[in-house]
Amino acid sequence: MSLVKLYDTTLRDGTQSEDISFLLEDKIRIAHRLDEAGIHYIEGGWPGSNPKDVAFFKEIKKEKLDQAKIAAFGSTRRAKITPDKDQNIKLLVQAEPDCITIFGKTWDFHVREALRISLEENLELIHDSLAYLKARAPEVVYDAEHFFDGYRANPDYAIKTLQAAEAAGVDCIALCDTNGGNLPFMIADIIEQVKKHIKTPLGIHTHNDGECAVANSLIAVEHGIVHVQGTINGFGERCGNANLCSIIPALKLKMKRDCISDEQLRKLRDLSRFVYELANFAPPKHQAYVGNAAFAHKGGVHVSAIQRHPETYEHIRPELVGNSTRVLISDLSGRSNILAKAEEFNLNLDSKDPVTLDILDNIKEMENRGYQFEGAEASFELLMKRALGTHRKFFTVTSFRVIDEKRHEDKQPVSEATVMVRVGGKVEHTAAEGHGPVNALDNALRKALEKFYPKLKDVKLLDYKVRVLPAGQGTASAIRVLIESGDKESRWGTVGVSDNIIEASYQALIDSIEFKLHKGDENNN
Repeated sequence: MSLVKLYDTTLRDGTQSEDISFLLEDKIRIAHRLDEAGIHYIEGGWPGSNPKDVAFFKEIKKEKLDQAKIAAFGSTRRAKITPDKDQNIKLLVQAEPDCITIFGKTWDFHVREALRISLEENLELIHDSLAYLKARAPEVVYDAEHFFDGYRANPDYAIKTLQAAEAAGVDCIALCDTNGGNLPFMIADIIEQVKKHIKTPLGIHTHNDGECAVANSLIAVEHGIVHVQGTINGFGERCGNANLCSIIPALKLKMKRDCISDEQLRKLRDLSRFVYELANFAPPKHQAYVGNAAFAHKGGVHVSAIQRHPETYEHIRPELVGNSTRVLISDLSGRSNILAKAEEFNLNLDSKDPVTLDILDNIKEMENRGYQFEGAEASFELLMKRALGTHRKFFTVTSFRVIDEKRHEDKQPVSEATVMVRVGGKVEHTAAEGHGPVNALDNALRKALEKFYPKLKDVKLLDYKVRVLPAGQGTASAIRVLIESGDKESRWGTVGVSDNIIEASYQALIDSIEFKLHKGDENNN
């Protein structure tokens, strides 16, 4: 089957998403990662819209890309003006990209109400603009904006707009579901009608307002589309664009379409998380293919089954997209979960070992009290090591005290923590301030222990979550604290539960520090 070309518009359409903005340096870094991942076209922005996009096309020329083509985006010329006099068209040519993509109106409603010109004049705008650009750019793509809505409203006119683009000699015509409200069967039916009139290679550009962007893109390929536009992680205006992180593995693994290599596919999860990181978004656990929970198993029956045959509860092998199988620990766990986690942590357990049942009973009892280990695997590993007698006690906190004091009515309270720690035969007594009582306690613990364990300087507290457990006791309810910590190499989660928020936080902080020390101890052995 023919190659399906992937056209990424994360750097243009993706940045129209609420709360997303990339610096110029971010856009350059993302372009390199897209290139490494095998993306064929990288739409860098609209040179006529803002200085940042103008700078991108200037700077990207200095970078060496392996195979990706850089595309610039714009619109057809304005009415009553020729292409050579239109500033938007001129800037597209001056950017000197490998490909120029412009959009035009295909819905008669938009032509009359948005452009306020005649239907015939709109056809001239499309043809003139594309013919002018085709004579001055290596490759030209036409985005038929609102095509599917336009076709349903006036099929004859919608086809005429495509024919105007085809007559201009464009390399590809992308059919756009700009409002994102079409369903797969609608997309399929209309594409079949288009193919009766248009011979130019066709592309697809879908939005996710009806939660069908990925499905609409895939059904389009099934019906002959050879060019798919989308964004990494589905970033985009309103509900987002078609998510290439779902489209690519579906094309390659399920539809057997040539698009990227096996090696490039294995970089998909890393690419997804890299873009989330630069966008300053926490990656959603439940994202298909690349999310942390995409191949996570909690029920004991599931875990037992996947250990024998992974395909029983996994639709693909997670390693193909750079992900991995995860076994979760909860009160639904069976022996299989415990054994799988022990193997993951290189701990020696077997199903007949009495310790296995002790751990299982302990977990269920702790979760009944409010503990949760799904986001706190470091706490769970320490729990297993304590049960096996392999836990090393690096330090003992003999006492701590946290004080919150509001010294002025119009000032924030001041938090101070004091800790007394014993390491071997030495006792360290320290105090520290912080932004709130938990931060003060964290600072005091680090201050006391870094003298003995300098590696703790690498640890950062990355996330802190508090959950009031539904005990119906108001302010006397139990509190669960989940802490995510990390160093230069990895991240880990720990948990604490108490009816006192400081005590719950203390438990999670201690586990975080102990896990880091155990990790370093193992690396040194």
